[in-house]
Amino acid sequence: MNFVANNTSSNNLHLVTALQEERSAVWALYCQLAEMKPFSSENAIRPMLSEFSQLLIDYISFGHFSIYEHLIAEKQHQTSALSHAEKIYPAFSSITASAVTFSDTYDDGRRKFNTENLAQDLSMLGERLAERMELEDRLCSMLLH
Repeated sequence: MNFVANNTSSNNLHLVTALQEERSAVWALYCQLAEMKPFSSENAIRPMLSEFSQLLIDYISFGHFSIYEHLIAEKQHQTSALSHAEKIYPAFSSITASAVTFSDTYDDGRRKFNTENLAQDLSMLGERLAERMELEDRLCSMLLH
């Protein structure tokens, strides 16, 4: 029984660490993109924006499908943890949708995009990501305890 508890605890720590690494990579690339203002040359920004969009989707998916779903599965008999996770879910899901929309808008190599709205869209995404990180911290805390 103790081995199972330790194994679960170790797995949870691994998930949280992996999420934090993904988050750091996304945020670092986000900051590099934001520093490229003004966004005048579409060709110069497109490769970095494409890389960022792909990393963003990986990060968002990991948080959504690995952390959140793992927490729900593990805490299914703890009604307070489930209740809290369920309260977080609408905001969590909304931020996921915002990130997917951003990626769909700016990571499509077959069409040109207008950099005119990029600064505003990037700023809004940054705010949503900061909110997401706070929610993830709460979910990770529940997962580790």
